Amino acid sequence: MALDMLREIQAFVSIAHKRSFVAAARALGRSPSAITRALQALEDNAGSKLLNRNANAVTLTEAGERLLPHAERLLDVQRDAADELAALSGTAQGWIRFAAPELLGQQVLPTVLAEFSRRHPQVTLDVQFSDQSLDPLQGKFDFVVRGAFPQSSELIGYPLWSYRRHLYASPNYVARAGLAQEPEALSEHALILHTAPRILKAWHFCRDGQITRLQPRPRLRLSAGSAVFHSALAGAGIARLADWVGEPQVAAGRLVRVCPSYHLTSSSGDDPQMHAVYPAGELPARVRDLLQALRRGKP
Repeated sequence: MALDMLREIQAFVSIAHKRSFVAAARALGRSPSAITRALQALEDNAGSKLLNRNANAVTLTEAGERLLPHAERLLDVQRDAADELAALSGTAQGWIRFAAPELLGQQVLPTVLAEFSRRHPQVTLDVQFSDQSLDPLQGKFDFVVRGAFPQSSELIGYPLWSYRRHLYASPNYVARAGLAQEPEALSEHALILHTAPRILKAWHFCRDGQITRLQPRPRLRLSAGSAVFHSALAGAGIARLADWVGEPQVAAGRLVRVCPSYHLTSSSGDDPQMHAVYPAGELPARVRDLLQALRRGKP
């Protein structure tokens, strides 16, 4: 298939899925004007109008509806062929650009990325660490790793691992301030609040299926999960941490579980999940391999 024709079909399929020229351009990493020209060329070659567009909506014409499934299959075949060629060469190549929370850069990713780089020496990894909920389309990421609870959107979710949250403090803080057993006792303690990606109005404590709501009044408000973690280790107060972060420190004697009979959930009692999100469409084989490595590397 000629490269120009392939790009025209990619533009048509992306616009049809996104119902937006701007969103399609972002997904393909091209300009809206380039997407428009590609669609016009495809319509000229087809001799039919494929999309109706006005200020409020983009919809498929009858010809567009008939062409879309065939165009999708063509792109699937092209991707499969590219993956097979990469497999035949024995080496994955290219870039993977993704974003992840800061704490993953300290607790999980170093080991996973080191092993992945050994297996795929011709893949270049570009990682941005941020506790904000970045948009993979706007940031031009292959995927974004997030914690907490998946949010419904046009993005595809890829579960990595589930976990629980607890409260933790250092032994020296507990020796100085005492160990809170119940959420109500936390009003007498120094609390450390993580403010990214948003400031929580309440903590929800779960024990035996019963939810207790508490509005934390923090002594420290910190925008980075790594800062929350290290502040707890330093004895600054009580922090809410993922068990994959806190429990190894408990085993090493550097942290103590606070309100040990409880774990923290959503308001409906759900436990959080590490997951990746990415735009709709087939991922390159090298990106799928990395996501699988992240899932295998769960703490």
